[in-house]
Amino acid sequence: MVSYQNPLSHQLIDGGMLLKEWQTALGTNATPVHTHTHSGHFYLIFLSSPDLHDAPGHSALEEISHEEAVCMDIPAALPPVSISLKDYVNESETLGKLVQLGVQLWKLEQRPNVGSMLLRLDFQTDVTPRLVFLKQLGVEDSRLGYLISHNPFILTESLENLQARVAYLRSKKFSAESVASMVSRAPYLLNFSVKRMDNRLGFYQQQLGLSAQKTRDVVARHPRLLCGSLEPVKENLKICKLEMGFRENELQHIVTVIPKVLTANKRKLTQIFDYIHNTMNIPHDLIVKFPQVLNARYLRIKERHLFLQYLDKAQYDPAKPNYICLDKLVSLPDEAFCTEVASATLKDFELFQKTM
Repeated sequence: MVSYQNPLSHQLIDGGMLLKEWQTALGTNATPVHTHTHSGHFYLIFLSSPDLHDAPGHSALEEISHEEAVCMDIPAALPPVSISLKDYVNESETLGKLVQLGVQLWKLEQRPNVGSMLLRLDFQTDVTPRLVFLKQLGVEDSRLGYLISHNPFILTESLENLQARVAYLRSKKFSAESVASMVSRAPYLLNFSVKRMDNRLGFYQQQLGLSAQKTRDVVARHPRLLCGSLEPVKENLKICKLEMGFRENELQHIVTVIPKVLTANKRKLTQIFDYIHNTMNIPHDLIVKFPQVLNARYLRIKERHLFLQYLDKAQYDPAKPNYICLDKLVSLPDEAFCTEVASATLKDFELFQKTM
């Protein structure tokens, strides 16, 4: 920055002195980037690096040779703002302690605004009280990381709301152990209002025609029923009744044994039922007796049935000799299935699988 007395400043301001004359007086070809008058002095501010301005430049539209292009010095791009929370772990007490709890930051940083939310939290005033609450509720240390990895927003819920929702579940006769287990397995459970949870419990009791006790048992075993959308549940109930042909009492039994049927993938559920009922010729009453078959993997059912059929042992009627129990068909590991059900070796089964 170079200062000049006021008379000269008037010459520049009034256009009385050419820019070239100023440059000659200063011994530079630089162009001033700012002018300023203060306390009777006139200031010219030039770029500090004369090399940048004195170097021959190229117009954006000017054609250059290949050799010139290769020799051009391209400045490195500015480093971007970090998109990984791991870069802040050493600087943030909150992130450091969450990592020690087993929280998977790589999962959280993929979600919009979660990273900045965590960085704004103070571990002592925001995080610790909620961790203490979860511990007192009965959530085990080994589940805290899982819970926060899936639902970091529980760290921003007010303690009053969390306590009110637990109190509601206890008022509905869910045991303390059941509540702790439900929160551990359904991380978003305590983010939902008391009104929403009450509506969900009423929906399942009414739609399934279950007693209050059996409704509690179903929800306690599959607590995500209180969290997810009701549309897939309504669709599955409709499919089970209208397409599969189960009667209401049969559906009640299936749901109380395998609550996941209510939220199972519709395509998978219908595919399994179709294969069991129409290909394996299993009647409704046997499926109701062993509903876990509806929760099995389709490929496992198909491979094992075809293997038994190949051995001439695919006999599922309990009134006939050499009856094969559906529970053993789907629940046993491969080796036990081969020895106990198929009376074959694991190697025989693996060779058969390769022919499919």
